[in-house]
Amino acid sequence: MKTGVIILAAGSSSRLGRPKQLIEFQGKNFIQKAIKEAKKSKADSFVVVLGWNPDLIKTGFDSDKIPYVINENWEEGMASSMQAGLRFLMEKEHPDQVILMLVDQPFVDADLLNRLILEKDKSGKGIVASSYSETFGVPAIFDRAYFEEMLSLKGSERAKKVIMKNRADVFALDFPLGAVDLDTEGDLERLKNWEI
Repeated sequence: MKTGVIILAAGSSSRLGRPKQLIEFQGKNFIQKAIKEAKKSKADSFVVVLGWNPDLIKTGFDSDKIPYVINENWEEGMASSMQAGLRFLMEKEHPDQVILMLVDQPFVDADLLNRLILEKDKSGKGIVASSYSETFGVPAIFDRAYFEEMLSLKGSERAKKVIMKNRADVFALDFPLGAVDLDTEGDLERLKNWEI
């Protein structure tokens, strides 16, 4: 099974007021960390999805060597960014399954990505989603059977809609640290006290 990873890094960090993709933490910025973990994982390919101010965000990683795609419609919401990444991988890499991950989940590592791949294989389910705060979310892995449904999402709809609609085909992977959200300076202050 060929696995692709879509790293969503298209947002403008409007609540934070500065691009979280470029925030330094423990020697790396968040976009570098997400790329590093995707590369270390057992996934076969990955792509970074940019949107807001791509020239600025590209300064945060080696854009000559790292595959990326620019979503010109990033302001429409998460769906269009996810779809830009999915279309890129479908065209160039032909994956059997894809993992969606956000650039601002600092506790996502290669081990977690590998567990998603492993549990999908073991469980026989079409989706494995992270479970935190009494709900499901990303990182999550989706079988090719769900690609068309993912491509039909609109605007601010998220992959969570696909997860919840197909609950019977979902394996939940416990990941309480998935709830750590970085939207404000206060969130970043709290993060400094964590070890990654």
